[in-house]
Formats: sequence, structure tokens, C-alpha cells
Amino acid sequence: MILRPFLCAETACASYLFGCLTERKLAVVDPHEALVDAYLEEAERVGAPIVAVLETHVQADHVSGLPALVEATGATAYLPAGAGVEFEHEQLEDGAEVALGNTRVRALATPGHAPAHNAYVVADLRRGDLEPWLVFTGDSLLVGDVGRPDLHAQGEPEPLARELYTSLQRLLELPDGVLVLPSHYGGSVCGRSLSGNPLSTIGFERRHNRAFAAADSEAFVRELLVDVPLPPADQAAIVRANRAGIAAARA
Repeated sequence: MILRPFLCAETACASYLFGCLTERKLAVVDPHEALVDAYLEEAERVGAPIVAVLETHVQADHVSGLPALVEATGATAYLPAGAGVEFEHEQLEDGAEVALGNTRVRALATPGHAPAHNAYVVADLRRGDLEPWLVFTGDSLLVGDVGRPDLHAQGEPEPLARELYTSLQRLLELPDGVLVLPSHYGGSVCGRSLSGNPLSTIGFERRHNRAFAAADSEAFVRELLVDVPLPPADQAAIVRANRAGIAAARA
């Protein structure tokens, strides 16, 4: 299995190209519109096509590169069930799997940051059978923090904050050694105290992420809803574009 992270400093977004070179099947998770050419160039360099594009949720802080990638490659678009998008895609229910040759992807429903949100648990059959190796956590579990619950809440963030608490407990069921690869790092508006390091493990976050210091769900919700940053000024327009599948104009 290969794994290539891509960072966009302007929005502090992280996205990932990964998959199986043996059977020549690659995927991109949470693609950024500004990095579409970079994904395509790296796929060409390693000699394998991009056959799947996965979103953990409908993004609210940047225009997704999914439409442009699908147009350029013919890849299948995958989103969480209930994402409410207006373009052709396959819905991934909790537990659904996507096979990329020897690389296997399992959807883990993790609502909270958004009502429809998946983490993607990845295993490499050539190394550890179906033992999880890494998890793309989107905006649920971040490094040093968790995703904010207000961007998709339509004025009522508390119910989503409660869902996020439950989702994080599901992620903590993964082994401590599983790599955590979120979709944002320090500087993003999607959390309050994210680390500038976009990589961690389940065990490290279990021990050191401040969100897990809460005694119970009530304490978690209270803490999560304090000092929430202002949302992106163009959030509504970005969400509309990403639901419709409209990519920004590309030269």
C-alpha cells in the first residue's frame, strides 16, 4: 500500500492519495480543489489510476476537488449515507467496504461535526490481513482537538456535539497503534487547538487529546461549545457548491 499526504497551507487542510500498486487502484480522501493537479501527477508518477474519491463529509471550509477528479479520471465518488449531495455517487453506510486491490477501506459512521460523516478505516491485506493500520478521521478526531459541531448545525449545535461524543468513543475502540490521519491541522477554522502536526495515533490522542479529559458526555458538550471560532465567511456558498458538485473554475 502507498500513502501520500497532501497539505494545503492556505486552509490548513490535509488530503491523502493511497491504495494498492499491485492491482493499480488508488483513491483520494477529502480532495481539495487546489490540489487536483497534484493528485493526478502523483498517480501518474507511481503508475496507477485513481479509481475512487472519498469524502468524509460535505466540506464547509473549502471547495472540494471531487468533481474535478471524477471528471478527469472516471473514478467513483463515495460519500456518507445521507450526505444530501446532488450528484452521482455511492453512499457508504456504516460498515460498508471499498476494495482497492490489497487495500481495504471500511466506513465508520462518525456524525457530530456534520450530520453525515464517516471515518475510513484502512487495512493492508499484504501486511496485516484485516487488522486496521490507519484511519482517515475527517473532521471528527483531530490531532489535539476534535471537530467543531456548529458549522452544519443550522443554529442547534448541541445535538451534534452529543453525537460527536458517541462517535469519538467508537474511534477509541480502534487499537492504540492505529494511525490517525485527519483532514485538518493547526490553522484550520474547523477546531480550536489543533496541532500543527497532521499525524497521530489513537493511543496518543486517547492519552493527550484534551477532548478526552471530559468526565462524561455532558462535560464534553459544555467544553466543546465554549469559545468556538467564527465560521468561515463564505461557508454557506462553499457548502452549496459542494452539495451541488460544482468545482471552482480551473485554468
